[in-house]
Amino acid sequence: MKHEKKSGTVRKLTEKESADKQDKIIELLGEILRWTRLQGVQNARAVLTTALKTDTDKIIYHLSDGRPSGQIAKVCGLTEMSIRNYWRRWFTLGITQPSKKYKGRFERSFSLEDLGIKVPAMPAASATIKERAEQEESEEAIANE
Repeated sequence: MKHEKKSGTVRKLTEKESADKQDKIIELLGEILRWTRLQGVQNARAVLTTALKTDTDKIIYHLSDGRPSGQIAKVCGLTEMSIRNYWRRWFTLGITQPSKKYKGRFERSFSLEDLGIKVPAMPAASATIKERAEQEESEEAIANE
């Protein structure tokens, strides 16, 4: 039993009173969690939208699930060092985290789909780095119009 102090005297709470107080605390914590989650989702979406400007950025982020940087680099036509640089930059923003399973690899902290951000189609295997860069430049020009 818990004790409750009232005007200099201590009164033991009944089991019912103690349970009611615990229920109220749980209810309030649930409400705090709902509001915190809403704010967190909005903030995460804003950071991701700012950090992932191009389709290539989004694909790299989406593929960052603990797989090797070399595998992601092949898909995107980039170097492994480029992928690791993305990971480090994104870690600073709080949108990736070191993989718990694979040392030296990173994992995305959020699912793009869960936050309403479309994951672009994977690049065609035959597309060259230059073609992808030209495509991204045209996409950025269209977005800036």
